[in-house]
Amino acid sequence: MAELDKPILLQVGVKAFLKNKEGKYLLVHRTPEKYKNTKGTWDIVGGRINPGQTLLENLKREVREETQLEITSEPKLILAQDIIRLPERHVVRLTYVASTIGEPVLDVSENNDFKWLTIDEIRTNEDLDIYVKEVLDKGLIS
Repeated sequence: MAELDKPILLQVGVKAFLKNKEGKYLLVHRTPEKYKNTKGTWDIVGGRINPGQTLLENLKREVREETQLEITSEPKLILAQDIIRLPERHVVRLTYVASTIGEPVLDVSENNDFKWLTIDEIRTNEDLDIYVKEVLDKGLIS
């Protein structure tokens, strides 16, 4: 079987820089039990999509599940990233910017802490998810 004919598992994740009315963005701290092999424990909210739902339906669901917050603006797609590229599995992460109001109530099985920070404050976080860092390094959010 030729390399291109082999089946591949394709997964898509949706994440959001959630901005509050003070102009700060939400970072969540991943629980070490669930996220043992990730690079950087502070991340933005999101997760894998469920087939059959639109990307934005999935994004809104993930935000609601992880934080009990609602997205209050039209999410804007800012970057697509290849986060895993293996012959048998490919994972793509789509990152959005969206507004929200209120304070998160975390699902502690996934995230055990949160912070509202400016982009400059996020940049100084030394334990930042590498894909969030890439978005910042490209200057795609301010």
